[in-house]
Amino acid sequence: MKRLYLLRHGQTEFNIKKLVQGRCDSPLTDLGRKQAGMAAAWLKGHGVVPDKVVSSPLGRAMDTARLVATELLGPDAAVEPREGIIERCYGSFEEGPHDALPTDVWDPGEDLVPFGGEGSRALQERMVGTLTNLMGAEGIETLLAVSHGSASRQFIKAAAPEGFELPTKLPNCAIMIFDFDDGREEDDTLQCKFTLQQIVDPQQCH
Repeated sequence: MKRLYLLRHGQTEFNIKKLVQGRCDSPLTDLGRKQAGMAAAWLKGHGVVPDKVVSSPLGRAMDTARLVATELLGPDAAVEPREGIIERCYGSFEEGPHDALPTDVWDPGEDLVPFGGEGSRALQERMVGTLTNLMGAEGIETLLAVSHGSASRQFIKAAAPEGFELPTKLPNCAIMIFDFDDGREEDDTLQCKFTLQQIVDPQQCH
């Protein structure tokens, strides 16, 4: 069975300040870099050797991906930016305080669309579509992908088994583990080929 390891990026300055950082960006904190190291240590300890490492093109995700990839694959490890796993756009609320949103920051549904943001349905479709294409490529048995909190949440919703209770918030550098069944048929209800197996918080494993 093919396997996807999906990571949320490490802690950023905006995370500390509780500012919206959809498509805008904020650097990793020292703790954020340590979190990436903890995630790498967990993956290495479980024998994970990805065939490919991809990341949202935003700096906080790329930096996290490079730190983890270097630990797993060595200093010459390549990280491919993929637009399809970028965080949702929060429209006019970008860079503002979480409290200013008229909806839930992590799971706003379609509430942001009137403000120029991306709705959850569109976000889920592009996450599932992008990661399905990546997993279906020749030579890929194990994929490591680094994305974001809200984007990962929508992907989990598409792939979680029935009755699964999502955490209120995904920790920074949470490791989400999915099996990928290339033989499963997709239908118009967005039944995807991924099945969530586990969510690991590496900070709780030290």
